[in-house]
Amino acid sequence: MIDKFIDTAAAAVADIHDGATVLIGGFGGAGMPTELIHALIDQGARELTVVSNNAGNHETGLAALVKAGRVRKVICSFPKASHSWVFDDLYRRGRIELECVPQGTIAERLRAAGAGLGGFYTPTAYGTELARGKETRVIDGRGYVFEKPLHGDFALVKAELADRWGNLTYNKSARNFGPVMCMAARTAIAQVRATVGLGELDPECVVTPGIFVKRVVTVANPAFSS
Repeated sequence: MIDKFIDTAAAAVADIHDGATVLIGGFGGAGMPTELIHALIDQGARELTVVSNNAGNHETGLAALVKAGRVRKVICSFPKASHSWVFDDLYRRGRIELECVPQGTIAERLRAAGAGLGGFYTPTAYGTELARGKETRVIDGRGYVFEKPLHGDFALVKAELADRWGNLTYNKSARNFGPVMCMAARTAIAQVRATVGLGELDPECVVTPGIFVKRVVTVANPAFSS
């Protein structure tokens, strides 16, 4: 019998290893799997490469993971904001690496990984510093940059509902990067507000099919309401 429910967040992240690439969903606070991240801090994995939309807000969730010294490198679109002082301080002191990727490009690199593609050409960043060292070509008179897929060892995402097969629904904008990250990771772990029985989710409302999800843990009262 397929049953992907895990009793605790600690058990769900127990096998995340040192040096892993971890994809973390969220757009600001929306869709940030805060409880899974704090369980990862307690678990102790180090030298992580984190892929996320931004580099953490305030001193909770991803920012707390960065502050704890567990992250070697961040791959993100928005590393700097008025409330992202933790990453900013460490980066200025040379304590953490950054790969800045345009938002649409990072989403498409994740999707390419999940779809089994070898990469794609995009006009975004052509002729800029972000294209340095990458293959470029002109197609029909327009310049393009070749971008490679972005795979993860693990994905930590926040969803709304799940059944025991791992089918997921999301709450509005909390959906953001969750679906493509689940597809791009070898092991996708979801925290959800509630679970339901098989057949209770309308198939038309399932955004992430369970085939892409390895573990599900219930967090009835998450730190963020999204």
